[in-house]
Amino acid sequence: MKHLLVCSCEATMHLDPETLKNAIGAETVKQTTALCMGDLDVAVKALSGNEPVLIACAQQAHLFAEIADEIAEQSEGGAELLTVDIRDRAGWTADESATPKQAALLAEGLLDHPATPVKDVVSNGTCLIIGDSAVALPAARRLSEDLAVTCLLGDHPGDVVPDSQFDVALGRLREVRGTLGNFNVIVDGYAPLSPVGRGGLEFAKPKDGAKSTCDILLDLTGQPALFSAPDKRDGYLRAAPSDTIALERVIFDAAQMTGTFEKPLFVRYDANLCAHSRASQTGCNKCLDVCPTGAIVSNGDTVEIDADICAGCGACAAVCPSGAASYDAPPVAFLFSRLRTLASTFKSAGGEAPRALFHDLEFGSELIALSARFGKGLPSDVIPVEVANVEGIGHAECVASLGAGFSEVLILSGPKTDLSALAPQTELADAIVIGTGHEQNRIRIIEPRDPDTLEEALYGAVLPALEITPILPIGGRRDVTRLAAGALSNGERPPFPLPEGAPYGAIAINTDACTLCLACVSLCPVGALGDNPDRPEVNFRETACLQCGICENTCPENVITLQPQLDLSKEALSARVLHSEDPFECIECGKPFGVRSTIEAIVEKLSGKHWMFTNSDNTKLVQMCDDCRIRAQYHSATSPFKLGEVPKTRTSDD
Repeated sequence: MKHLLVCSCEATMHLDPETLKNAIGAETVKQTTALCMGDLDVAVKALSGNEPVLIACAQQAHLFAEIADEIAEQSEGGAELLTVDIRDRAGWTADESATPKQAALLAEGLLDHPATPVKDVVSNGTCLIIGDSAVALPAARRLSEDLAVTCLLGDHPGDVVPDSQFDVALGRLREVRGTLGNFNVIVDGYAPLSPVGRGGLEFAKPKDGAKSTCDILLDLTGQPALFSAPDKRDGYLRAAPSDTIALERVIFDAAQMTGTFEKPLFVRYDANLCAHSRASQTGCNKCLDVCPTGAIVSNGDTVEIDADICAGCGACAAVCPSGAASYDAPPVAFLFSRLRTLASTFKSAGGEAPRALFHDLEFGSELIALSARFGKGLPSDVIPVEVANVEGIGHAECVASLGAGFSEVLILSGPKTDLSALAPQTELADAIVIGTGHEQNRIRIIEPRDPDTLEEALYGAVLPALEITPILPIGGRRDVTRLAAGALSNGERPPFPLPEGAPYGAIAINTDACTLCLACVSLCPVGALGDNPDRPEVNFRETACLQCGICENTCPENVITLQPQLDLSKEALSARVLHSEDPFECIECGKPFGVRSTIEAIVEKLSGKHWMFTNSDNTKLVQMCDDCRIRAQYHSATSPFKLGEVPKTRTSDD
């Protein structure tokens, strides 16, 4: 970045221009008091050049963008413009100075944001309104000017004049699926209004199972929502009939839902990494359990994610143990890069113990802005980390934050936050941090509902900085978690336990009951379990184990037990033997085969106790390898393969 422009917003915040310039490597810096008003000529002059300009103001970003566009049109060139907010997030604060945080936020703003993959969603404006006639018919009349409306009424409308602008029918929804642009409905008791005739309204004979489609679904029944997480279902709008303000809002919103929209593809899914099931043996169901919209369904050995229904909360990616489901808007690698940049720049600019505050784009950003304008603002050591949804913050992001140099991780929960997905992840992160030798609770979920309670949660006792060497968080979520936990441990530590359901751990085998059938090895989805081609053996590599439970569910002897834990030693990277036995040697040729204990147990159970193995040599067949067994059976006097003596050939002389 060539040029940096900072503004004190009429001297309402403290700035240290030189420190900020040095922190981001800018060549020049200019400080103003009203860059968007009296000092606007400074911005115009900087934008008139051909070198990149960073303006530390987001409130007036549209103004600076318009100026840059006008200059570019006139000169067929112009400077590259970037704007970053440091006022609401780091300028207006009760603390004396927040220069290190301002520097960190500017450095974060310079990172290249990866593009989000998108798909087009087309809505032709076909709208289905369900509800009683008193509320549904007036809504239909208003929306019929913009949309193709059908009213599905739950009651007879009485004596009203039919309206040709929209269709009316009686009926009740039996089933509805889909999302904006592609709702599929099944209606029972479907009876469309007849437009002909005199007198009272007449409806056709009701029929069940009528099917139709629509682009928008407006639910005015006042009944429970048709979908789980209804506010996350695109194209589905609902309001209680008695709530006038809500009715006005959904009618307005419905009128806007026509045209072509870009739908972000929030989650990238790799079925090859999925540990959902193998050979009908159920394993990991974590993403299915946390998805609030029902966008994820089982599909045999893997799962299927409906990108149209997915609302992008990111909970599936946060809990996925293998990385099969990964957030892609943006990828987690970009978030790790942001965390490292924020922490390292904060410290290089003179800060000591930064705290990370994860917050969402809607509720959290507004709460922070209100606190800054009317309250104490954020403390100078609390760095806001904006994400699309905080449900996507898992244990990996929390531990990685500490490993990158933050002293505490705070997650700002909003009114729509699903804590059922978030809380177990913070508990797991806490267990990892405590297991590495840190007693203080350094990961917290805060639930403020106004600026005052936000400030109460942030101001007060501050935890000391972690005395660690910050990590470079590169790799997948599992790799970064292990790397960060290793940095936090400050040396070798024995394996420590984790909560049930954790995606890290070992397995225990009851060797007295294990027959070494190797069913667990054949179905392990990640190769954590292996065998030895030279002898009966089960080995295990702990760092690869997802604790999916397929091995436990597969074992015919029920001798496998999951042990959630985290082993940070080098030994966890290598395979270790869990159970091994000597092979049985063929009594004919000496070739090793099978498991000695198993063969001996079979012989003991059958010899003299079963009619086929009494007064015969059949017991020896069990003790032979495949080749010798076939030869022995073929040459046996009672061989079933023998056809008897070949009869003498008869000729015409006979």
